[in-house]
Amino acid sequence: MAESSTHPNGIVRHRPARWPRRARMLVVSVPYLWLLVFFAVPFLIVLKISLSEPQFAQPPYAPLIEWGDDLALDIRLNLANYALLAEDRLYLVAYLNSIKIAFFSTLICLAIGYPMAYAIARANPAWRTGLLMLIILPFWTSFLIRVYAWIGILRDNGVINNLLISFGIIDQPLQMLQTDFAVYLGITYSYLPFMILPLFATLQRLDDSLLEAAADLGCPPWRTFLTVTLPLSVPGIVAGSLLVFIPAVGEFVIPALLGGPDTVMIGRVLWDEFFTNRDWPVASAVALVMALLLVLPIMLIQWLYSREQAREA
Repeated sequence: MAESSTHPNGIVRHRPARWPRRARMLVVSVPYLWLLVFFAVPFLIVLKISLSEPQFAQPPYAPLIEWGDDLALDIRLNLANYALLAEDRLYLVAYLNSIKIAFFSTLICLAIGYPMAYAIARANPAWRTGLLMLIILPFWTSFLIRVYAWIGILRDNGVINNLLISFGIIDQPLQMLQTDFAVYLGITYSYLPFMILPLFATLQRLDDSLLEAAADLGCPPWRTFLTVTLPLSVPGIVAGSLLVFIPAVGEFVIPALLGGPDTVMIGRVLWDEFFTNRDWPVASAVALVMALLLVLPIMLIQWLYSREQAREA
């Protein structure tokens, strides 16, 4: 709907109504408000706690800003919490181990999930819904129950060892539980759907005429995949990798239940600092440093990708 006005010389001018613009601004402001309330505000609260001094009280950290007796504003910034992260080797090991496990788990999910997503995208449309349901079906069961089920499968008298012994393949049970192998297996099983679904959405939108054109030009199937399908599926690969890598870095339940005492990840360190040591300032510093280690590279990758897209356009 537009507003009209008559110019003194008799020309009628039409101006767009103001309410559609305000409606668009209202719609756009909703996600920004969501990010402000559920990301920016908690981030600032954690930042404030990380700069505080620990104390035996409730809450277990000293106020950051206080008014003195002479109404002077007293601001205490405690940077020792961040210095401790550089001095204590435990935190460095936890950071590196978390990134390593998350990185290789993401590669495993990609290696397994890409063929599955490709097969579903190229399957008969009548079968796609059922195949997608099989991918989503594990989410109907509690995450904790699914992890506990792997304990029964991987333990010394579990399903796998009993089958291998009954077939005479091994004489002694294999040590699979409380190992890095069990952690990789648990993370891959739990987060594989997060890799498959974005890849499927990207592969399904590919233009089949491009594949037909490549075949008409004599391009073999493997080369068509490498030169056409794979480059066009990069957005799905990036989205799926981020959906797997980011939560896997801070994973706590899977390493605690399936991993051994040497499986030190940042989620377990945060738990110990918050609930065992009750050192909230150090725990907040650990969480912030981990967030920066994740957010900054992701922002850099996004900026480079947007720059490359703008250059191609």
